[in-house]
Amino acid sequence: MSVAFTKEESSETAAETHLPDRPISPHPNLVTATGLKLLQAQADEARAAYLAAQVVEDINERRRQSAVPYRDLKYLTERLHTAQVIPDPVDNTVVAFGSKVTFERDDGRVQTYRIVGEDEADPKTGSISFVSPVASQLMGKSVGDVVTVGDQELEITAIA
Repeated sequence: MSVAFTKEESSETAAETHLPDRPISPHPNLVTATGLKLLQAQADEARAAYLAAQVVEDINERRRQSAVPYRDLKYLTERLHTAQVIPDPVDNTVVAFGSKVTFERDDGRVQTYRIVGEDEADPKTGSISFVSPVASQLMGKSVGDVVTVGDQELEITAIA
């Protein structure tokens, strides 16, 4: 086929298909068993989306549809490769990775979070990363201990 009959890739399409890699955290990739399953499910979804994009006939559209799943699959493959599964704590006397900790703030608000890996963390659903400021201050503490995060004092009221 003559070059005259092929589509040139526009600079806009080229920019859409060359996405920067998702940043990899410098922290150890600690995960709960649930977090590992979540990473695997996300990798499976990204792989399926990438494979689905590969059947698109138009090369520019194929590249556009492949860009995000390919980037995500690279990230998730690396995270799965480096994942260190940490079993749930057997002792609830101190806050540890995987603990569900309840604390009361200065203003009277009571909050409960499970301390999990970075990719699993979602404060809206009750989980925070072990490297977050709150979790890092709570780690190793017991019920009744008070920690300071920013200008707030948090008193641990329960560990599960």
